[in-house]
Amino acid sequence: MKNIVTQEWLESHLSRSELVICDCRFSLSDPEAGRKQYDSGHIQGAIYVDLEKDLSNPVTAHGGRHPLPSIKEMSLVFGRLGMNENKTVIAYDDQGGSYAARLWWMLKRLGAEKVFILQEGFSAWERKGYPVTSENTVLPPAVFTPQKSKWTTAGMEEVRKASLKGDKGTIIVDSRDPDRYKGKHEPIDKKAGHIPGAVNAPWLKNLTEGSKWLDQDELKKLHQPLKEKQEVIVYCGSGVTACANVLGMDEAGIENIKLYPGSWSDWISYPENKID
Repeated sequence: MKNIVTQEWLESHLSRSELVICDCRFSLSDPEAGRKQYDSGHIQGAIYVDLEKDLSNPVTAHGGRHPLPSIKEMSLVFGRLGMNENKTVIAYDDQGGSYAARLWWMLKRLGAEKVFILQEGFSAWERKGYPVTSENTVLPPAVFTPQKSKWTTAGMEEVRKASLKGDKGTIIVDSRDPDRYKGKHEPIDKKAGHIPGAVNAPWLKNLTEGSKWLDQDELKKLHQPLKEKQEVIVYCGSGVTACANVLGMDEAGIENIKLYPGSWSDWISYPENKID
């Protein structure tokens, strides 16, 4: 798989100097939990990358619950953390790769090529007896120079036009679970429902029992309905788990994928936007 590495691969490459391992564990209900988990034990040599402090901008009236930083801002953050465009980056979490995929997508947006998600996550690593430490790792700052990238975003206006037009060449994909998509259950955002015209493709379908990524053939079958579309716009609640869906689609060979970074939490911040 082109975006995922096995635990065995990482364990055998821990000593490589060009490797940056990123612990992305996080909890929406307890924003400090991920850092505490890192401090109590993490993969040897890993740095901690915080969803809200490192991978998101401060919340404002629009932009969703986890506003996406600009390319310049992303470059500065990753440089501060010790990454540049030439490093090999391995990201992991303990939530099926949902938070690690946010880091993966942002680095891809900056044109980095050697960015991967660790198959399974920290708990599986620990169970296998691979090297774990509580020692805090800090890498020397680097300069991250953005490169040309195929990875793009769709803003709210573009999503609105696609929704209203009902263009058969463009499909809007909602990555949340079916109950949130249908508006039956909304534990986080102020309004329930989905963007008109969007289809539901839960991001967890990319994994087996919520833990291990499907192989490429299985992912191709899963995302086959998207193959004929000229453009795929992907969203979730706040632009985080949508990145995991994008990763699965990329593994399946789907092209022309755009992330709607603000996602549902941005969409509902505009009172005039319709809801299904």
